Amino acid sequence: MSPMTRLAPPLFVLLWSSAFISAKYGLPDADPITFLFVRFVLVACAFGAIALVLRSKWPTDPKQIAHIAVFGALVQGVYLSGVFLAISKGLPAGIASLIVGLQPILTALLASQLLSEQVRARQWLGLALGVSGVVLVLWERASLDGLQPVGIALCLGSLICISYGTIHQKRYCGNMDLVSGSVIQALTASIVTGVAAYLLEPMRVTWSLEFSLALGWLVVGVSLGAFSLLMTMIKRGEAVKVISLFYMVPPTTAVMAWLAFGEELGPVAYAGIVVTAIGVALVVRPQKPVT
Repeated sequence: MSPMTRLAPPLFVLLWSSAFISAKYGLPDADPITFLFVRFVLVACAFGAIALVLRSKWPTDPKQIAHIAVFGALVQGVYLSGVFLAISKGLPAGIASLIVGLQPILTALLASQLLSEQVRARQWLGLALGVSGVVLVLWERASLDGLQPVGIALCLGSLICISYGTIHQKRYCGNMDLVSGSVIQALTASIVTGVAAYLLEPMRVTWSLEFSLALGWLVVGVSLGAFSLLMTMIKRGEAVKVISLFYMVPPTTAVMAWLAFGEELGPVAYAGIVVTAIGVALVVRPQKPVT
């Protein structure tokens, strides 16, 4: 196993978790879906420039292009829009994170049905521990006030979209060129978020230093970095093992928020981090060959 292969999972978790910190810095100066729209337009431009420099191969089969676009719409556009809209409508961020944090369970179920991936008993135990750990981490910070059916429905929709989108990527986009495919995905996500922002928001953006820095990191560190790692890992590994890494995002984000904003972590949250780490280890640990 190469060093990059070993470093990819923890690096992905760190980059993906940093998105929540960047959003907290930038969202006061922009409407949430408008924020995403601007982000994906810049991401499409960035990947487009990289594709020109690298002379990337572009897909010519309309069906392949459509499959790539579906992944971009579901995993980037709809998923993030649903979560941001739910929070803007009053659903606490902790509850939203908890709902979409159930993604590995749903992805495992979908993978077993659609990809014929075998989910072993050890992995099911790890998935259960992962859910338990996420609940413990968020328990101390999640408020039961403001729970609205619309917000919960939006998060459940986001959960379904990112879970199926990941399976779709594995099933239909295995031979996709990473750079040119990312252009198509970002363009699709920009269309989805652009239409949603036009219909639902005044599209307010204040180009403050905080917003500009947050946007820059979301484009370079998260979209170019984390999404590229995610697609590479999905292409190389089993979907259940890859998506189990999302269990580490809530506790990692909690640690980052403590470091960046001084948000305290209690003993229950620390226990949840340990439980989550054990659960992820059970899911991603390679099966020992039979001798």
